Amino acid sequence: MADTKNRALSEEELQDLVTSSDSGARSPQGSVALFMAVVALVWSLFQVLLASPVSNLLLPGDIINNSRQIHLAFAVFLAFMAYPALKSSPRHYIPIQDWALGIFGAFLALYGYIFYEKIVASGGLADDTDKWFALAGLIILFEGARRALGPAMAIIATIFLLYVFFGASAAVPEVIRWKGASLQKAMSHMWITSEGVFGIALGVSTKFVFLFVLFGALLDKAGAGNYFIKMAFGALGHLRGGPAKAAVVGSAATGLISGSSIANVVTTGTFTIPLMKRVGFSSEKAGAVEVASSVNGQIMPPVMGAAAFLMVEYVGISYVEVITHAFLPAVISYIALVYIVHLEAVKLNMPTLGDRVVSMGKTVGGMAAFFVGFAALCYGTKYPVALVTSMMPEGAAWVLAALTFAAYLVLLYLAAQVPDLEPDDPNSEDVTLPVVGEIYKSGLYYLLPIIVLVYFLMIEQKSPGLSAFWASFLLFGILLTQRPLKAMFRGESEVFNAFKLGVMDLISGMIDGARNMIGIGLATATAGVIVGTVTLTGVGQVMADLVEFLSGGNLILMLVMVGILSLILGMGLPTTANYIVVSSLMAGVVVELGAQSGLIVPLIAVHLFVFYFGIMADVTPPVGLASFAAAAVSGGDAIRTGFIAFFYSLRTVALPFMFIFNTDLLLIDVGWVQGIIIFIVATIAILVFTAGTMGWFLTKSRIWESVALVLIAFVLFRPGIVLDRFQPPYADFDASQLEQVLDEAEVGDVARIRVFGPDFLSGEASETTLVLNIESEGTGAERLDGKGIVLVQDEEGRTVMEEPFPTSPFFDVLGSFDFYGDNPVEITRVRVPADQWPKELIFIPTLLLLGLIAYLQHARSGRETEGAIA
Repeated sequence: MADTKNRALSEEELQDLVTSSDSGARSPQGSVALFMAVVALVWSLFQVLLASPVSNLLLPGDIINNSRQIHLAFAVFLAFMAYPALKSSPRHYIPIQDWALGIFGAFLALYGYIFYEKIVASGGLADDTDKWFALAGLIILFEGARRALGPAMAIIATIFLLYVFFGASAAVPEVIRWKGASLQKAMSHMWITSEGVFGIALGVSTKFVFLFVLFGALLDKAGAGNYFIKMAFGALGHLRGGPAKAAVVGSAATGLISGSSIANVVTTGTFTIPLMKRVGFSSEKAGAVEVASSVNGQIMPPVMGAAAFLMVEYVGISYVEVITHAFLPAVISYIALVYIVHLEAVKLNMPTLGDRVVSMGKTVGGMAAFFVGFAALCYGTKYPVALVTSMMPEGAAWVLAALTFAAYLVLLYLAAQVPDLEPDDPNSEDVTLPVVGEIYKSGLYYLLPIIVLVYFLMIEQKSPGLSAFWASFLLFGILLTQRPLKAMFRGESEVFNAFKLGVMDLISGMIDGARNMIGIGLATATAGVIVGTVTLTGVGQVMADLVEFLSGGNLILMLVMVGILSLILGMGLPTTANYIVVSSLMAGVVVELGAQSGLIVPLIAVHLFVFYFGIMADVTPPVGLASFAAAAVSGGDAIRTGFIAFFYSLRTVALPFMFIFNTDLLLIDVGWVQGIIIFIVATIAILVFTAGTMGWFLTKSRIWESVALVLIAFVLFRPGIVLDRFQPPYADFDASQLEQVLDEAEVGDVARIRVFGPDFLSGEASETTLVLNIESEGTGAERLDGKGIVLVQDEEGRTVMEEPFPTSPFFDVLGSFDFYGDNPVEITRVRVPADQWPKELIFIPTLLLLGLIAYLQHARSGRETEGAIA
C-alpha cells in the first residue's frame, strides 16, 4: 500500500474497498459466478417469504422454526465463496478448500435442524458427538467472521470462548476468575441451545435486519441514493461550505437506509469530498466531515445500523418507542454537524460553488417545510386509509393497493417529463449545481416505499419485518416497472428492453441485499458467543465490580469508564456486532452502579449510551474503519482524518451524558407541547455547545467565551443541575416513616427507597435504590404489601426488609442481597420528589448570558470588519 499512501484512490479501487468490506472482494467468472448469484438470490427469496404474511402457508413449520439455522447457513456458505482467506488469495476463482469450508460450515449451521429429533431426545444438550461438531462449527464461524469483518470480531469472540474453558486458570486475573466449563457444557450452550450463536441477535438478523438491508439495496438500485445526493446538493451546494453541508444531509438520507458507515462514506464521499476540497477544505477535514456524517447515520432512526431491532429485544419495549426515544438526539446531532461545517467555512472565508444566490433563511425554511410536510404526509395517510377501511372492510386492502399504484403512476409520469438523473463528475472543470425546482420531480416516487414503511411502522405499528416486507414488495414493483413505464410515457419504442433491464435491476438488487447481509449475519452469530459467555459465566457482574473499583464509586467517573470501555470494545466491529457486545457487557453495569449511586436510569437510555460510544469506534484512531475509508477517498492522512472526525463528533460524546441525567431528551413520558419546547431548547443547546468547542460564534471566541458557551449548553441540556442547588429535588425521610410517606402519596407519585445490606456472594456491604411507583389507592401498608415488601423493626430500631416474594417486582433486583446472614438487609432512607419551581425558569438567565456573549461578539466583529476595510 506504499504507493497509495496519501493518494486518492481511483473509482475502481474505491468500489473494491466497499465490496471487500461489505459484499466480498472475490469476483469469479462464468458458471461459478452464476452459482453464487443464484445462492444469494435464493437467500433473499427465502427471507422475503419468511417475512411475508403468508409464510405459514408457503413454508413448512419446521423451516420457520429453524429459520435462524438456515439464515446462518446461507451467510457462512457465501462468506467462504465471496471473501478470500488472505490478501494474496485468488480473487477470480474459488479454491477447493474454500468450497469445502463453505459446504461443511453450512452443514454445521444446519446441524440443529438436521438432527433435531436426536437433540430433543437428549434433552436439548450436546452429547459426545455433538460437542465436536459444535466446536468445528464455532471455528468455521470465527474464520468466516475474520474474512468478512476483519480480525477484531474473531479475536474478541475467541478470547471470550477461551475464558469459558480456562476461567479458573492462574493466568486469569483473580477479579474475573470463574470455575470454567467442560467442552460438552460450553458447546451445548453456544451451539445447541438458543443462548449462544443461535440467540436473540441472530433471530433479529433473521426476522428484521435482512429485510431492511434488502430494502436499502433495492432503493439504491432504483436510483434513490443518487436522487437524495442531488437534492441535497441542489438545496445546499450554493451556500458557503455548501458541499460539506450537502454531504451531511446526503449522508443522513443514505444513512437512513444503509447499515454500513464504510459504504456510506464511499457512496457519498466520492462525490462530496472532491467538491469540499475544491472550496477550501483540507483533505483531512473533507474526509472527517464525511466520516462524522456517515457514522451519524448509524444513530439515525429508523434503522440505526440494525441496532434499533436489537434494542426492541434487549430492552423489551416496542419498535415505535425505540425510534421515538432515539429520534431527538440523532436529529440535533445532525443539525450540529451542519453548523460545524458552516463555522469551518466562515472561519476560512470559503468561496461558494456556482453563481446562484439564495438566502440561508429561505434554504433552511424550505428544508424544514419539506421534512415537516413529509412527516405530515406519513401521518395524514391514516385518514384516507381509515375512510376506505370503514367503507369497504372486506376489500379495503385491494382498494388501497390500487390507490397506491395510481399514486405511483402519477408520480412516475411527472418523473418521465424530466431527464433521468445521472451521477456527476466532481472532478470536472465546471460544476453545475442541480436546481431543486427542476429535478425534484424525477424521484418523488422514491418516497412512496418510504411512506409505506413509516406508515406500517409508526401508524399501524406492525412488526418491523412485516413493515419492511410491504415496503420491499412495493419496491419490487417499482424496479420492474419504472423503466418500461417511463419509456411508454416518453413515447419510446424500447419498452420490452426497458422491462428486461428492470428485471435485471430487481435480481441485481436482491443479490446485492443478500451479499450485504453476509457480514451482518456472521456478526450477529459471532456476537452470540460473547452474549453466551456473559450468561454462562456471569462476567457481566465482574465488569460492574471492575468499573466500580476503577471509578471509586464516583458516578460521573463510572460513566466515563463505561464510555471508554464501550469505545475499546467497539473497535473494528460493524455497528450491529458493536452494539451486541457493548450492550451485553456494559448496559448492566450502568444500571447496577447507577442504582447504587441513587441514579435510576431507564434501560433504553443506558442502551443508547453504550451504543453511542460503541459507534464512536468507527471514527477513533487507530482502528477507525470509516476514517480509513474516507482517507482513501480524499488522499489525506487516515490518522489525522480520524482525530479531526473525533473532534467533529464531540457532540456525539457529550449527548449520552446529557440524556442519562435528563431523560426528557429521549422524550420519555413527555407530551406534545413539552416535546416541542425540549426540541427547541435542545437544538439551541447543541448549537451553542458546537460554537463553544469550535472556538467561533459570531466571530472568533475568546477562551472565556468558549468556556461560557459550553457551560450555557450544559445548563440548557440539564437545567436541574442549577435548580437543584437552590431547591433540592427530593425530600428525605427516615426509614421508619416509610408507611406514613406512602399513606400520604397520591396515585402517580414515585418513592425511592434506599436499601443497604450484605452481598450474597462476597458478604460485603452493598447498596441499591428501589423505585416504588404508586399505582393505586390504599394505605401505606397495603401499598407495600402489593409490591411484595415485608418490613419489621428490630431491637436496634432499624427497618429490616425480609426477602421479597418471587412474585414481587423487586425479587430479581434484590437477588444479590443475603437476607439470611448475620447482618440484616435494611432500608436506610426514603425519598420522594419535592415541590420545585419549573426548571424552564433557569432558561431565562442562561439565554440572557448567551445574548450578552452574542452582543459582545457582534460588536467586536463590527470593529474587526471596519479595521480590515481601513
